[in-house]
Amino acid sequence: MIKRTLYFGNPAYLSKKNDQLLIRLPEEKSETDNKMELKLNQKYLERGNVNSIPIEDIGIVILDHQQITISQGLLSSLLENNTAVVSCNFSHHPIGLFLPLESNLVQSERFQSQIEASEPLKKQLWQQTISAKIYNQAAVLSNHKKSNDNMKRWAKDVRSGDVDNLEGRAASYYWKTIFPPGLEFKRDRYGQPPNNLLNYGYAILRAVVARGLVASGLLPTLGIHHHNKYNAYCLADDIMEPYRPYVDEIVITFVEDGEDFTELTHSIKKQLLTIPAVDIFIDGEKSPLMVGMQKTTSSLVKCFSGEAKKIIYPTMFH
Repeated sequence: MIKRTLYFGNPAYLSKKNDQLLIRLPEEKSETDNKMELKLNQKYLERGNVNSIPIEDIGIVILDHQQITISQGLLSSLLENNTAVVSCNFSHHPIGLFLPLESNLVQSERFQSQIEASEPLKKQLWQQTISAKIYNQAAVLSNHKKSNDNMKRWAKDVRSGDVDNLEGRAASYYWKTIFPPGLEFKRDRYGQPPNNLLNYGYAILRAVVARGLVASGLLPTLGIHHHNKYNAYCLADDIMEPYRPYVDEIVITFVEDGEDFTELTHSIKKQLLTIPAVDIFIDGEKSPLMVGMQKTTSSLVKCFSGEAKKIIYPTMFH
């Protein structure tokens, strides 16, 4: 079953009772805010001051207001359920991610195989990762009637460890081509919109990946390529690469449809929050992204243990 992503962008008190997440909305909130909060979580929430959601149904919780209070009992239960809890700053951008320390019965054994992974193995896994990423970027270009023959060629030519930096070459062409020429877009985390939309979407995706890695008994900190000593989610940043084009596809559609992308509006957030439920094609079948992610992280476990040689990634070409 696909787990739910819950977004809270207004003052709320979140607590737990009988394995339910209880949501209490302050009475002084405006009717407009109430309606927006209810709309974003409409599958479960009903009009009123107190609402509840089964904790076992929740995969990700996004806390996007400085006046949200969450009880320790609820936070503990969410983590026991392997729920990723994302905290946002004053600018409404995710800055923190809570994940459980223990979520797999053989975690220690899998940590060990991950730590002992050889450099040749990690370089081969990175080759597969970048090849899959470029193929999916090529598919996005194809979806929007842009030339992609060079991208498909680069995807085939990626060597172990991507020593030729074909990821960088592909990215340069991809970002220069995918958006309308008049936008003069440059991909930069701190750059002009729609970079803000991409950042937000990638943050949600990163939470999904980190959650999948932890559920598979892996340590998100130890990457196969990324290794910044200040980054606690290097492996998540590695594994999310072939999934990024699914976020790109959503953002590109905003731009092409003429939607105002200069601000992270409630409407845009609502659509980006569907990322965990986006349909993907993986391992020969259609699947929600969050479910498919578990196939990817489980296949990575087998690569580390020597049971397999290939990570299972989604493909946007059908």
